[in-house]
Amino acid sequence: MNILFIGDIFGKAGRNIVAARLPDLKNHYALDLVIANGENAAAGFGITPPLVEEFLAMGIEVLTTGNHVWDRKEILEFFPHEPRLLRPANYPGGPGQGVYTGVTRTGIEYAVLNLQGRVFMANTDCPFRTADRELEKLPASCKIRIVDIHAEATSEKLSMGWYLDGRVTAVVGTHTHVPTADERVLPQGTAYITDVGMTGPYDSVIGVTKEKILQRFLTQMPERFDAAEKDPRLLAVLIQAQPETGRALSIERIQLCGP
Repeated sequence: MNILFIGDIFGKAGRNIVAARLPDLKNHYALDLVIANGENAAAGFGITPPLVEEFLAMGIEVLTTGNHVWDRKEILEFFPHEPRLLRPANYPGGPGQGVYTGVTRTGIEYAVLNLQGRVFMANTDCPFRTADRELEKLPASCKIRIVDIHAEATSEKLSMGWYLDGRVTAVVGTHTHVPTADERVLPQGTAYITDVGMTGPYDSVIGVTKEKILQRFLTQMPERFDAAEKDPRLLAVLIQAQPETGRALSIERIQLCGP
């Protein structure tokens, strides 16, 4: 089974390169499942109902999010209508859900769990205990289990990888927008990477125009953060797994440049 996880889609540049490159990726890798983190899709901050529908129409089966999920207030009333849009399961309240279960076109059951870290981030419920609780709810027949841990601290993400090793197919990190080079399959069969990286404009500071960020650092004065557009890249990981056991066979980083 071939699973593609696309890193944080940032702004128009990120949306455009996904639309341009995903069809070829699906054909080339014979993808069974496509997941993407979309919390920065709306000009870098949040996601809107039309963008959710646009991504699903592209062939992305599940959208995960993180701390920016609430930035666009119109998404609040949309959550109950679209279970394939997730918010972190360890938020103590709010609309939506943090787990989605589905079946691929070839009949393989799968689950996607969205979690958010607590180190240097909002004081949400414990992501480790939330993972325990949510995984216990899944049917034994659902072997393919993908976890997006949206967190700031590399240590927290790596700890989650070790904590869930052997219990899920993959633990992939998002949020920092900077890809890491530590992809591997852990001893008990869980694919892991600390951060997939950003799908969006790399002529920027993690997606935002360089000039705005530099001005903020130099003056410490408030600045409006605008999404950059140049040098778009699609960053993702390809995970190969055994559907009968849920164990990962491999994890590979993918980086594609825009036209």
